[in-house]
Amino acid sequence: MQIIYWSVISLLFVVSFIGLIYPIIPSVLFIVAGFLLYGWFFEFTELTWLFWMIQGFFIALLFGADYLANLLGVKKFGGSKAAIWGSTIGLLVGPFIVPFIGVIIGPFIGAVFAELLFHKKEFKLAIKSGVGSLLGFISGVFAKGFIQLMMIAYFLFQVLR
Repeated sequence: MQIIYWSVISLLFVVSFIGLIYPIIPSVLFIVAGFLLYGWFFEFTELTWLFWMIQGFFIALLFGADYLANLLGVKKFGGSKAAIWGSTIGLLVGPFIVPFIGVIIGPFIGAVFAELLFHKKEFKLAIKSGVGSLLGFISGVFAKGFIQLMMIAYFLFQVLR
């Protein structure tokens, strides 16, 4: 049974990494679900209050990294708040319109359209905002991936020692 339990927990962790690319999947919930299932399947004694405090800190970092990466990427390339919103909408809608590359071109197109529609920017400047959005998304994926790895590594350190 232990193999099945660990397989389920591992699957939840894998799905959390898929959520880095497809933001419709709430990565944090899958990681926390893995922790909770571990406690339910085995025991909660290794998951102390300190463990949950540290994981809460990591969760706050995840949300902060996501927001900051997009914000800095768009702002560094001269984008506005409209570009940030357009990028976010494009990130959510893109994968449904163009299944695999929609997650990459969605934020770009969203930021460009937002700049063109709401701020009447020149096409070249709108494209620049789109590039910033794309770079922000990509850097956010790497930052969040690293934080998620840290969360899982700390969990494994706690339960396997």
